Amino acid sequence: MRKSRAKKRILLPDPKFNEILVTRFVNGMMYDGKKSVALNIFYDAIDIVEKKLTEEPGIESWKKALNNVMPAVEVKARRVGGSTFQIPTEVPQRRKVAMGMKWMIGYARKRNEKSMAEKLAGEIVAAAKNEGSSVKKKEDTHKMAEANKAFSHFRA
Repeated sequence: MRKSRAKKRILLPDPKFNEILVTRFVNGMMYDGKKSVALNIFYDAIDIVEKKLTEEPGIESWKKALNNVMPAVEVKARRVGGSTFQIPTEVPQRRKVAMGMKWMIGYARKRNEKSMAEKLAGEIVAAAKNEGSSVKKKEDTHKMAEANKAFSHFRA
């Protein structure tokens, strides 16, 4: 690395649940710097989740869904002697969370419900039950790492 790493910014917790994780999620969901719009979408989605799943609070369902989506291993391309190998590596905690959030938001946007709040709620409910597109993405990532386990000795 030639340059120094960027400093980690300190995020303020969100106003309703007082969670920094929620702020990170909302920041990932936000378009054109419209944070209040993104916050309202998130809160509406949590309310919809609470109506669909009555056994636990919506924020707990969201946390459970996020944990179900976060990958433990991923593959990284590495060139060894002229050929490229997909080498399985463990994912650091901060990257796990970032990938899980990115996948949840991305697959929520591709869903077929009417509003973004409904799409996000649908994805949260599916992920909390260990199903849905974002959980499938995690499983595919794990399968790829498992298939390339033979190259793990190339790890740098």
